[in-house]
Amino acid sequence: MTAPSKRQMKSAARLYAVQALFQMEHSGQSVDTVRGEFEQWRFGIGYEDGEELAEGDVDLFRATLEAAVIQQAKIDQMTDRALVAKWPIARIDPTLRALFRAAGAELVAGDTPPKVVINEYVDVAKAFFPEGREPKFVNGVLDHMAREAWPEAF
Repeated sequence: MTAPSKRQMKSAARLYAVQALFQMEHSGQSVDTVRGEFEQWRFGIGYEDGEELAEGDVDLFRATLEAAVIQQAKIDQMTDRALVAKWPIARIDPTLRALFRAAGAELVAGDTPPKVVINEYVDVAKAFFPEGREPKFVNGVLDHMAREAWPEAF
């Protein structure tokens, strides 16, 4: 098996961040507990059937989790402004809520161009919802959030 590229490692880190945020919300576990579990048990672990979880960019994973937790209120408010009034963030699917928090953390941090963040998290949505309309929904919400966080980029 060839070593993953930097881009593949960043993509895997984003997917893991969404999974970790989802797990934190459902289990009530702390960010430190979940982060440790993911780093120990999910990053690049081999399995008997020959399949392997992708190696993730640990720094991006950690930064995304930390920012999503620390700035959750700000990110949730941005998400609420991007959603229709009758459908606040508290009512949306928990996987999408975790996705918007992870993407929002990257948008607020400002280290990655907003169009890259949007494309990456739309891909994450496709991984979780391969047959659904959710990826288009994610694209629209993240576009709105990106325009709020980075108006100069549009």
